[in-house]
Amino acid sequence: MATLGNLKIKTSTCKRIVKELRSYEKEAAKTADMKEKGADPYDLKQQENVLAESRMMVPDCHKRLETALADLKATLAELKESNEQGAEIGEAESTIAEVEAVVKPTED
Repeated sequence: MATLGNLKIKTSTCKRIVKELRSYEKEAAKTADMKEKGADPYDLKQQENVLAESRMMVPDCHKRLETALADLKATLAELKESNEQGAEIGEAESTIAEVEAVVKPTED
């Protein structure tokens, strides 16, 4: 049985994974910025290592995000069927829209 508490947890999970995915994407911009500014070769090498690790995490992050999104949609549908009311439902719907915007470009 889905509850508003479960919905809130699943919504927060999706938000956290989106935030994590965006942080990995920022690493690429940081590396490019360091190259432009002529950073110390050692620092640049370390940043490139971080970038390589970030690139390895992106596919896993996408997979976890898709799973979390499916769980969130299922929980939301179950709560709507039982005519539950609450601010959590609106928040979940906006989170679903945000997550779908992040996930769709990678599927093309």
